[in-house]
Amino acid sequence: MALRLFLTGGGGMVGRNIRAHDAAGAWDILAPRSAELDLTDAAAVDAYLISNKPEVVVHAAGRVGGIQANMANPVAFLEENIAIGRNVIMGAHKAGVPTLINLASTCMYPREGENPLREETILTGPLEPTNEGYAIAKIMAMKLCDYIRSEDPDAQYKTLIPCNLYGPYDKFDPKNSHLLPAIIRKVDEAMKSGSDTVEIWGDGTARREFMYAPDLADAVWKAVSNTKDVPGAMNVGLGHDHSINDYYATVAEVIGWEGTFTHDLTRPVGMKQKLCSTERQTAWGWQAPTSLRDGIAQTYQFYLEHHAT
Repeated sequence: MALRLFLTGGGGMVGRNIRAHDAAGAWDILAPRSAELDLTDAAAVDAYLISNKPEVVVHAAGRVGGIQANMANPVAFLEENIAIGRNVIMGAHKAGVPTLINLASTCMYPREGENPLREETILTGPLEPTNEGYAIAKIMAMKLCDYIRSEDPDAQYKTLIPCNLYGPYDKFDPKNSHLLPAIIRKVDEAMKSGSDTVEIWGDGTARREFMYAPDLADAVWKAVSNTKDVPGAMNVGLGHDHSINDYYATVAEVIGWEGTFTHDLTRPVGMKQKLCSTERQTAWGWQAPTSLRDGIAQTYQFYLEHHAT
């Protein structure tokens, strides 16, 4: 009989890639959507976990959004994410679930954190104001896992901190997409319309670390298979980054667009760099297997099959 795993956020990009991984076939995965289980309702979450008795919880749910959404709705991003994190983690603990993998975010790092960002620097400086509420909620969830482990040595409640992600099941709508899917759509539309220029915001020298989402799923399943060896908090990333210009150039190469890029220097560009340290991850014995070009090619194929018109 298959072991049971409760996955929150099963309908999002991370959750769907976790479910699509080869390792998922060996598990009975419970991934209720919000209409079936409201994670902000503590009593409902408690009852669900007690009734279904999963051996493992993977917590990948949360209210997410870009800078504009975070700034426009700071109360909701703080309050809803605190409620969801608290309810899932405490519900699992009260139900006697022995293993929980909590997925966090690099927004937990100090705004002025030194690159590469090391796990021990969390809570050592002010947060980025534009997503502070979301970051505080993610820090709370991480610390709650830490406190549960300190009181209950048998509780394997660990936190993974992924870098930026892209891949299958991503959002490609310009209104709410992140950098790489936005580039894929923009260059694809230039290719189809015959446009010979594509605009980049800023000078394109800012650097970002983007990992293929199925690779994060691979790390999650490795963590599920032997949670005792996972550090209490651990970055999951590449340990190297690329410039915005590099991402545009690689997408253009994959798609086969041969135009030129222009730069709008009046546009905002955000932080110059945000790179994760992978020292703990390397000691744990894992690295992301997918190259940038291969990941973009597979994501572009997904876009063509599901989103392109």
